[in-house]
Amino acid sequence: MKKYFYQTQAFIFLTILIFGTACNGQVKKDLPKEKVSESGIISYHQQKYIKSQSLNKGDNVHFSLQDKAGNLWFGTTGDGVYKYDGRSFTQITAKNGLNSNSVNHMLEDKDGKIWIGTEAGLVLYDARLNDGVGQGKTFAKIQIPLRKNMPANKFQNTHDVFSIMQAKSGKLWFATIDGVYIYDGKTFTPFIISEGAGGYRSSNNNVEYILEDKAGHFWFGGRGNEGVYRYDGKSMTNLKPNGDNWAWPVLQDKNGNIWFSNWSGAYRYDGKSFTSFTKKDGLSGDMVARIIEDKKGNLWFGGDGLIRYDARLNDEVGQGKSFTRFTTKDGLINHAIWAILEDKTGNLWVGTRETGLYLFDGKTFINYSEYKH
Repeated sequence: MKKYFYQTQAFIFLTILIFGTACNGQVKKDLPKEKVSESGIISYHQQKYIKSQSLNKGDNVHFSLQDKAGNLWFGTTGDGVYKYDGRSFTQITAKNGLNSNSVNHMLEDKDGKIWIGTEAGLVLYDARLNDGVGQGKTFAKIQIPLRKNMPANKFQNTHDVFSIMQAKSGKLWFATIDGVYIYDGKTFTPFIISEGAGGYRSSNNNVEYILEDKAGHFWFGGRGNEGVYRYDGKSMTNLKPNGDNWAWPVLQDKNGNIWFSNWSGAYRYDGKSFTSFTKKDGLSGDMVARIIEDKKGNLWFGGDGLIRYDARLNDEVGQGKSFTRFTTKDGLINHAIWAILEDKTGNLWVGTRETGLYLFDGKTFINYSEYKH
């Protein structure tokens, strides 16, 4: 009984301490020097960031990653990048290193460099230089050379880098508004998927996402494309997920299935056939923008709401047992989901419309954002 009493007292003390130290302070504008932990695991203190650059409610927390040091990076479509070290947020914008405040994608390469794809092109962040933000050494704006005789894109002021992938070979692949490019560390080489095929916002582009599977095959997909393409190193194969004319290849799960998303739902490819997942099968809505697989093997779908799919239950598609929906009752205020990240501690970070950011600890959604009107 006495042991239980002391445990209860300790729990109450810790609860008071945590809530007493939580704050809603301003975002730092200067990037501190990197503090690398051996485990790469950061303990989080709730400090909300404030949306301060864009007044557009349609902006998102669009992409997220955790680097090798354990820092969290959140790319937005109007406020640049927020870096979170577990105690405070640092905002990086066009004022101190980016070429645009509209960020599409980020990737940490094998050398620990952060590649940031924006509406205006490509930025490389090298934390090893450890200089102050705005000095021009840490951030390098990379110009991808365009192919000769390339038709102009319809958006003359944009050079969108939609996604970035590092292949097993170490080469970097970029899906851009001006086509796909491969970077070997010295040179950018164009990679043609399909001559004459249209794409999203530009006739030069028919790819927005690139995925390399365990067999070393490359998958390409984008809006306006003729389905998806698979490249085996020698030839290109065109596939249409259940007849759909476009889809994004987003991940390969632990069982080897390839998953695709689009505005009609999600598709699972087992190497022979596609299985569709839509609202009638258990999703919150048909629009799926993000899919991840967590450490337990659950799949998380983000788009028109947030859904956890437990494939281990092996129920029939559409029976609803495998799908768990998260709503306002769980603390998730905004249902338009654009980014999902599982950190090294197993927590889930969810980015939403109105530049919203939530931490899900398995029980509760904790709001880490404030909208500044």
